[in-house]
Amino acid sequence: MEFPLARAAVPRFLALDEAGSTNDELAARARSEASDWPDLSVLVTDHQTRGRGRLGRTWLAPSGKSLAISILLRPMMPDGGELPPDALGWLPLLAGAAMTRAVRAAVLPAGAATTEPDESAVIDGDGTGGVDVWLKWPNDVLISGYKVCGILSELLADEHAVLIGSGLNVALDEHDLPTLTSTSLSLVTHAPVDADAVLADYLTRFAGLYRGLLEAGADASASGLADEVTELCGTLGTRVRVELPGGAELVGVAASLDGAGRLIVQDEADEGRERAVAAGDVTHLRY
Repeated sequence: MEFPLARAAVPRFLALDEAGSTNDELAARARSEASDWPDLSVLVTDHQTRGRGRLGRTWLAPSGKSLAISILLRPMMPDGGELPPDALGWLPLLAGAAMTRAVRAAVLPAGAATTEPDESAVIDGDGTGGVDVWLKWPNDVLISGYKVCGILSELLADEHAVLIGSGLNVALDEHDLPTLTSTSLSLVTHAPVDADAVLADYLTRFAGLYRGLLEAGADASASGLADEVTELCGTLGTRVRVELPGGAELVGVAASLDGAGRLIVQDEADEGRERAVAAGDVTHLRY
């Protein structure tokens, strides 16, 4: 695909017929050809052979049925300084918010809005066609509880840069799905999907949120990013189980996000004490 719409949305855009990992491919180019790869450069393929997810998991999909998208960020504050470390946690959430909006636009009827996520059932007749789309903290986009996109961020400390990788299931059918809890845009819409239009929408929304964050001095509240993520995050207000790094487990209500984008969970085992989670596998509990 030529991706004419997506190309117009960012300073540099490269589509590869095949890539091992788009994050690895873009990282190599950012290091060897730094001046040619500015902030908000994008590398994409519809055939990724060695994709990675969180915690070293593999991410594979049949050729031509999904998009692997990597965005290179070289964030600079208005005064020329580097992005504060506390702001880094907002970048995958920013990507998740942008992708959630783009997926909603792709699968929901024009003008339809979702009001409250329900992973067990979605009531039809509300103008959504029985579909809801939400961001699951910290890095998944769900359609009616089924994963359609995962996001992986990586810090390139030597380049003072960040990579934001996304894997979007575009045209997978039920036999292609990697897990029983996955879905794709075409399975939801029951129609062909314009991958270029969805990608361009995602990149445009991403760039707007990202530039707004930088212009606000990396203040997620002042830029409106915190409110945007809070509105779209279906994890908030639900009872969750968080598998923490190291094997510990936390169960409680996901109450809010803190100033660094961490998930605040009211710990059931400790009389509702609030605990901040920076990383972990989250499961939404129905009971």
